[in-house]
Amino acid sequence: MMAFITHYWKNARFNLIALLLGACLVGAYPDSVRAESPAAEISLLKFERDGDAVLLTANIKFDLSSAVEQALLKGVAMIFVAQVDVLRERWYWTNQKMSHVERHMRLAYQPLTNRWRLNVTSGQATSAGLGLALNQNFDSLPDALAAVQRLSRWKIADVAELDLEQRYFVDFRFRLDISQLPRPFQIGTLGQSEWDIAASSRQVLHLEGGK
Repeated sequence: MMAFITHYWKNARFNLIALLLGACLVGAYPDSVRAESPAAEISLLKFERDGDAVLLTANIKFDLSSAVEQALLKGVAMIFVAQVDVLRERWYWTNQKMSHVERHMRLAYQPLTNRWRLNVTSGQATSAGLGLALNQNFDSLPDALAAVQRLSRWKIADVAELDLEQRYFVDFRFRLDISQLPRPFQIGTLGQSEWDIAASSRQVLHLEGGK
């Protein structure tokens, strides 16, 4: 019984420390409390066919709040996630998911070199060959953000998986993934709208380009 009580109080003390630390980290940026939610907008979303591949190009517009930018400068990496589902329309049942791909973009500041590093990796994919791994360095935050905000000719499906006589939808989602932040930040950002960077869109799949 005594061991259980000791274990319980240790966990409670740890959770309390994490909560207070998260609150202090967010509270360290007083301007962020007054900041508005950083609206994100999908300004371009188009699809094209290139050989056997279905490609997506998208532009997402958003500004970082002072809280997010200050956290970056303090060495906290931010992970932006783009997700795409290709769905076949079915009148008799729910739409059938034909493809799912993800792109995880980790943005971090490197104080020793005063440069920004962007690591891009793929998440889940239903087909072989959809993966991606890329590392880039930038001299400024605007340059690095521009790379995050533009997804160019991203392979989202294979033409062989689709019946082009059928109707398909593409669900596109983009967000700053709070769940991948250090735990104190996850706790401290609860209810803080300046950390809420997200946008989504569903469009009918119209393929441009060659056959």
